[in-house]
Amino acid sequence: MTVNINLKKEIDLSYQVTIDTLTELNFETKVAIVTNTTVSSLHLEYLKSKIKAKSLIVITLEDGEQYKNWNSIEKILEEMFEARFNRNSLLIAFGGGVIGDMTGFAASIYQRGIDFVQIPTTLLAQVDASVGGKTGFNNKYGKNLVGAFHQPKAVYADAYFLQTLPKREFAAGVAEVVKMAVCFDADFFEWLESADLSDAAQLSEAVSKSVKTKAWVVAQDEKERGLRAALNYGHTFGHVIENETEYKGFLHGEAVAIGMVMANDTAVKLGWMSEDEASRVKDLLEKYDLPTRYEIKDVDAFYETFYLDKKSADSAITFIIPKSLGGVEITDKIDAAVIKEVLGSYATK
Repeated sequence: MTVNINLKKEIDLSYQVTIDTLTELNFETKVAIVTNTTVSSLHLEYLKSKIKAKSLIVITLEDGEQYKNWNSIEKILEEMFEARFNRNSLLIAFGGGVIGDMTGFAASIYQRGIDFVQIPTTLLAQVDASVGGKTGFNNKYGKNLVGAFHQPKAVYADAYFLQTLPKREFAAGVAEVVKMAVCFDADFFEWLESADLSDAAQLSEAVSKSVKTKAWVVAQDEKERGLRAALNYGHTFGHVIENETEYKGFLHGEAVAIGMVMANDTAVKLGWMSEDEASRVKDLLEKYDLPTRYEIKDVDAFYETFYLDKKSADSAITFIIPKSLGGVEITDKIDAAVIKEVLGSYATK
């Protein structure tokens, strides 16, 4: 005997990304702002002045990728339980990608799922991490290996928050902008080469172009079963770097920048990208003082860590490799010898 459980239905998860000055936000429910110590000291009062809610609490976490762990998730959940939040309550992720990912994950599991809103305060989060519904946290095996797809109800990207961004944090966001251009838009990449992102108007244009690109990709492949994996260009290598340095040596965007250079070196060896194109990408990253070099102590150990990547399956490692500028290939067919040769060029002398 079989019983059919018919769950065929269409759910509209659409939402808007508002790239503008934050206006008053009204919520007829309990709201928690999840932030970190750095953002709280700089911008919390500004945000609180914009929010009207049935009740409002603030959950403050330590700042840094090393705190993107289960202990921080538990802190969010415990404070929500203490405040008697219910399924109609709402979380606001107020910070960079780390806060956004953890807040989204907490929202996805609290009483089997509640709504959350993203108010990103870093360039990296505004152009990439806040859009698309990826949530999660890190563990000793790697980055974001525990998580869920849980789309926000809205995203508000206000350039006001970028004014206090340290130079390194700003550059880390630029790395994700460059990633979008290399993978999907050669004209955008060429524009970036001559653009000055310290100019407010040009920065706004770069944020808008990046968000539109990310939105186009996510709309076609929300759960990363195909095209969306291309957005991990630079990340397969970068995540290993972050893991090896215990998330303390590099900001996420910095590790991604090095990862993109490694991916480009692979592309050049495969004949998919010219040396001139690879140099142009490297030059653009270095224009913003992003690192493009990492010393690998053990090539074999570095390579083995690839197997923990979420895109890899069984014995096949999936790599995101550019094909010229504006194109990208998602492949698990690259011979290990080719990758190890590239890694060998980064080995400690």
